Amino acid sequence: MAVLAAENVSYTYQSKYQKVQALKNVSCTFEAGKFYAIVGQSGSGKTTLCSLISRLYDATGGSVTVDGCDVRKWKLSALRRAVGVATQEVFLFSDSIENNIAFSDLTMSEETAHDFARRAAVEEFAVKMPEGYETVVGERGVGLSGGQRQRIALARAMAARPAILILDDTTSALDMETEKYIQEQLKALPFPCTKIIIAHRISSVKDADCILVLQDGRIAERGTHKELLEKRGYYYETYALQNDL
Repeated sequence: MAVLAAENVSYTYQSKYQKVQALKNVSCTFEAGKFYAIVGQSGSGKTTLCSLISRLYDATGGSVTVDGCDVRKWKLSALRRAVGVATQEVFLFSDSIENNIAFSDLTMSEETAHDFARRAAVEEFAVKMPEGYETVVGERGVGLSGGQRQRIALARAMAARPAILILDDTTSALDMETEKYIQEQLKALPFPCTKIIIAHRISSVKDADCILVLQDGRIAERGTHKELLEKRGYYYETYALQNDL
């Protein structure tokens, strides 16, 4: 497992017309083995923060560290093995469902690949496909629904057994029952890891050890589900809206 920390992290990029500061002096620590969630409006900086962890971008201010070492000093290949990411925008290879899941380790046993498929609720539709797990899916998952693509991507991220698992809105296309099943599976992964979930649904994050609320590139609130409801801020308002309170 790994300890992840952001210290006074900022990120500025050049848009077509002006510079945009997506993150502003964000500081937080993700303790090894715990479950964290990040919520906030679109454009608040959620995905940007997680992209800095895996070095899709580099921070323009401050630092992101894994086990005390700045991610910019890590070998990129080692960092990408340590940090597993599944995003809402899913890319699948033109290969079998099983090989898409086992992409991180092509020597992975069939039993292991199918175990992670079950954990991500892939099995329920894979076994109904013409060739089962050997069914070839098109690039970007042509022929599959959005929810099916997300589940394969989630199984692939889990099968890599990363020290840090980041799920960026990966259950947005799933029904509530399937989402609940996957949440239970995430709690019982057969390997230790730090979990970070970005989501819009409060139901996806309410069991997190700590929830960060980002607004306009800053951490506006942080705490458990109960603590944030008591603060009656953005998190409470979102919860009330989603539950018709």
